[in-house]
Amino acid sequence: MRMRRHHAGNDEEAGIDLTPMLDIVFIMLIFFIVTSSFIKESGITVQTPSASSAAPQTRGNILIAVSANGEIWIDRQTVDVRAVRAAVERMRVDQPDSSVVVQADRDARSGLVIQVMDQVRMAGVQDVALAATLESR
Repeated sequence: MRMRRHHAGNDEEAGIDLTPMLDIVFIMLIFFIVTSSFIKESGITVQTPSASSAAPQTRGNILIAVSANGEIWIDRQTVDVRAVRAAVERMRVDQPDSSVVVQADRDARSGLVIQVMDQVRMAGVQDVALAATLESR
């Protein structure tokens, strides 16, 4: 005669409930998305002038590039100098406390850079910085 072994709970598989861990991961993901600040890239790389007094800026959410041939780039699109104000106002809707960094090429006309900075200030941004690379001694 055969003897059967009968274990209590043999029908149930032992396992780990991952639901609480997934809840925490999703909450953390939402937290990081809400608290992160996104940088609006200019769209081109320019040769910024070097300065020995250049200091890194921690905040610079909107980048505007002025190329050597007079093109103005905001958010990977070329814009006219008259459209800079509207573009900055549109970007500041998402981040009202953002600052602007103007990345002017070393061969860009200074008059055009001043016009861009003037348009940014007319858009309501008082924190405007001009990008420069740190001069190595």
